[in-house]
Amino acid sequence: MNSLSKRAQRQTLAGARLRKHADYQRAYAAARKRQSASMSWFLAPQASACGDGTAAPAAPTSARVGLTAGKVLGKATERNRIKRRMREALRRHISLLPAGFDLILHPRRAVLTIDFAQLEAEIARILQQARTEAFRGSQSAGGAPGAGPAPKS
Repeated sequence: MNSLSKRAQRQTLAGARLRKHADYQRAYAAARKRQSASMSWFLAPQASACGDGTAAPAAPTSARVGLTAGKVLGKATERNRIKRRMREALRRHISLLPAGFDLILHPRRAVLTIDFAQLEAEIARILQQARTEAFRGSQSAGGAPGAGPAPKS
């Protein structure tokens, strides 16, 4: 029964959420905007502050995710519903978040009307793409010399 209760525990996004405005701004500055069917998204490596006030690449830490819902999406109740739906889909796929990176999702109004299964599939696809990009970025930036793919002969 103990193993069953461990499997039944809910994973949460509580420790994996972007909360500070400065973190959002840094991620926007370091990332390129990408589009999907019902949202746009940004992926940026996390940075830690050095003693001199500059930012240095951080050692891989837990991933963080941020959700935004501007007033253009509707009234507060609609924006909150969008964010609740997205948080639940993210919670179900939290293991796909790339470690050491910040991911920001900007939904479109269509998120309110699409089926939850479609939303979940799209978020899973975005997380897979983010994971692939994070892996490529870490290989090209921090990889050992000659650690890339073998040259063709």
